[in-house]
Amino acid sequence: MRVLVVGATGFVGGRLIESLRSAGHDVVAFSRSASRSGFPADVETFEGDLGDPASLEGLCEDVDVAYYLIHSLTAENFAELDRTYARRFRELASAAGVDRVIYLSGISGDERNLSPHLASRREVESVLEVGRFDLTVLRAAIIIGAGSASFRIVDDLTDRLPVMAVPKWVRTPCQPIGIDDAVAYLVGVLDVEETRGRIYDIGGPTVWSYESLLQLTAEEKGKRILIVPVPVMSPRLSSHWLRLTTDVQYAIAQPLVESMRNPVTVDPERDLQSVVPIERTPIEIAVRRALAEG
Repeated sequence: MRVLVVGATGFVGGRLIESLRSAGHDVVAFSRSASRSGFPADVETFEGDLGDPASLEGLCEDVDVAYYLIHSLTAENFAELDRTYARRFRELASAAGVDRVIYLSGISGDERNLSPHLASRREVESVLEVGRFDLTVLRAAIIIGAGSASFRIVDDLTDRLPVMAVPKWVRTPCQPIGIDDAVAYLVGVLDVEETRGRIYDIGGPTVWSYESLLQLTAEEKGKRILIVPVPVMSPRLSSHWLRLTTDVQYAIAQPLVESMRNPVTVDPERDLQSVVPIERTPIEIAVRRALAEG
């Protein structure tokens, strides 16, 4: 199968390409820096920019399946850009006869009072679902792995603040997933026809809070931290607090932390594990691996 990965040089994209190659697929890697990213010789690279239509000619030709992994968090108008890019890709894929598109989105709990980041993810889903291809959406919470911006925030906090006065969202429930499991699900849906045209949640085997995830990460590094939730600190205010506590680019950290007000746990009725069963990695092990690789 000829598979296109849009966003190939990102945190998920590079790992996904490795797994697709191992599964015997022919892979096309697309990004703005694809030709300079050191992909194996058997990976075809396509360098272009979804913001520049002239650079996209032929992108989806002879492609059976495309993974869409684009999120424009570094721009102030990221929602507008994500909408434009998704429409542009939808038209290219539809015109070329792409059979399936798989989009990695985000869990957002009860779908009410969504952060701008999660609302944008939903909008991209809506844009893609009207294409002339079968769309599969996988929604994930925080993905644990070296290179994950969300996990980097957690890691940085445990390095810098032995005593933390933190926003009350630290007690929001979340269901993180290790990067290896996220990739296994992304590849696994290709072999399960019933996943066409469906939306699924993906998560690890256990539910955590951000507070317990911080404690776990600190313990894995041999540290002890004291966390004191402060109820008056709003998600928007706490995003400015991140400027002092993490090296993650602020334009990325701000929308991510604003999303932490939403409970992000797997809905049992949409749990991909019931359709594509994998041996899920305990989050303790996923954190240990991420720290070792970071």
